[in-house]
Amino acid sequence: MSLANGRHYLAIPGPSVMPDRVLQAMHRPAPNIYTGELVEMVHGLVPDLKAIARTKHNVAMYITNGHGAWEAAISNTLSRGDKILVLGTGRFCLGWGEFAAQMGVDCQVIDFGQQSDVDLARVAEALEADTDHQIKAVMAVQVDTSTSVKNNIRGLRDVLDTVGHPALLFSDNIACLACDEFHMDDWGVDLMVTGSQKGLMTPPGMGFVFFNDKADRARSDANLVTPYWDWRPRVDVTEFYRYFNGTAPTHHLYGLRTAIDMIKEEGLENVWARHSTLARAVWAAVDVWGQAGPVRANIAETDKRSCAVTTVNFGPGNGQRLRDWMTSEAGVTLGIPLGGVEGPGGDPADFLRIGHMGHVNAHMVLGVLGSLQAGMAALQVPHGPTGLEAAMKVIAEG
Repeated sequence: MSLANGRHYLAIPGPSVMPDRVLQAMHRPAPNIYTGELVEMVHGLVPDLKAIARTKHNVAMYITNGHGAWEAAISNTLSRGDKILVLGTGRFCLGWGEFAAQMGVDCQVIDFGQQSDVDLARVAEALEADTDHQIKAVMAVQVDTSTSVKNNIRGLRDVLDTVGHPALLFSDNIACLACDEFHMDDWGVDLMVTGSQKGLMTPPGMGFVFFNDKADRARSDANLVTPYWDWRPRVDVTEFYRYFNGTAPTHHLYGLRTAIDMIKEEGLENVWARHSTLARAVWAAVDVWGQAGPVRANIAETDKRSCAVTTVNFGPGNGQRLRDWMTSEAGVTLGIPLGGVEGPGGDPADFLRIGHMGHVNAHMVLGVLGSLQAGMAALQVPHGPTGLEAAMKVIAEG
């Protein structure tokens, strides 16, 4: 007998839970792609996407996943032989740098490990050493989905300005846009990439590149740009099809329109606050579980943890055991570990990732935490027994 029968819950860090409203908006016949409702709707998406990114500049929309957004960012700003600084804090910025390297870019990598954020002093040293300004861009993630670390993107801009270095500042916000607070213009970010499938609560398939005028000036000299990835036709639209260099992703657009409406109805600041409270509930449970067992959050300092995802080490082999138990006995799928946690911190089988991004609320998060606590009891994983109560206290206090 299994208790998993019923509505399954996907508690992974993306694709996130699809709101019923989004799914219903997509359940419709194919629209006219030349004129009418769809065309007007997409025109209206552009300013609303910019508002979520907190930018007055540009956004290019692509039919792609986040990896395609990475490639679009690289191809529009860099040339073969250009040098960039890649700041690794897990799997994903290193992966973005690997894309750049395969495209002929010279990548200088600083890897800060699996349990640390970007050390701004080391970045300053690297930039100060670049006296002839060969580094064209500094590449970072605001949140690395593998380690769940949150980096200080505003601090990186401060370092660039203090050193007086002209490099572009790139931020990958695929894991965290509309989950963790972000202000593209106020924080001095030149280019930001994200995808549809996490905080934007829409199925995978759309990628976005936000960029300012400085980044667009780099486009003028970039020799990696290709017709499909070129962002200029996508933001200086003379005919509707140019938004997507061909047929629009019609049903994704209806879903995205509804998801953004939901964000606007709640208010972006309230969305950030909701994610913060739910994340603190997760952390409270994990911290108490660890008082009498091997359980620990991968990122020790709470101000360096993402409000979208928490990577947890449950002790030798217990991450895999708990993931299997949660699927078969509780009807919950948790995130597998990705490259970026193995090494001195433990084996991949020790880890799992809890997604708390997008369309999530108190009972969903408490349900995951209660099921995890039941799983630890069933599998005899040592843990502090009042983790769920600690999470409930956070929820009660708001």
